[in-house]
Amino acid sequence: MALILIIDDSIYQRRVLRRFVELQGGHQAIEAANGREGLEIIATHKPDCVLLDLIMPGTNGFELLEQIQQLESSIPMIVITADVQTSTHKQCLELGAAAVINKPVDSEQLQQILDNVLSARRKENQ
Repeated sequence: MALILIIDDSIYQRRVLRRFVELQGGHQAIEAANGREGLEIIATHKPDCVLLDLIMPGTNGFELLEQIQQLESSIPMIVITADVQTSTHKQCLELGAAAVINKPVDSEQLQQILDNVLSARRKENQ
């Protein structure tokens, strides 16, 4: 079982993702309402993966990706966004995101990406 951090300012979206992570994925989930909170949780809990929204008050998802990249963290970051622009997806990947998923989230796609990044992370840590 992996520890998944969900960072999104929408309580509804966090609840939907948490339900998916815990019930379908069989993982443990923790939540943050913004990037600043997310950074604090990353520092204290060292999650196995982060599900990250882009547009949030305060520290947004782009800024958080930059900060994580500067920390040279190997925690996989999966961006979940309503922004469908190719340039946004490209920017996220350039900032170190493992994947970008559009909202509304396709549960099969999310499950496949989570399985892939968690499997790769386990191999790195062996």
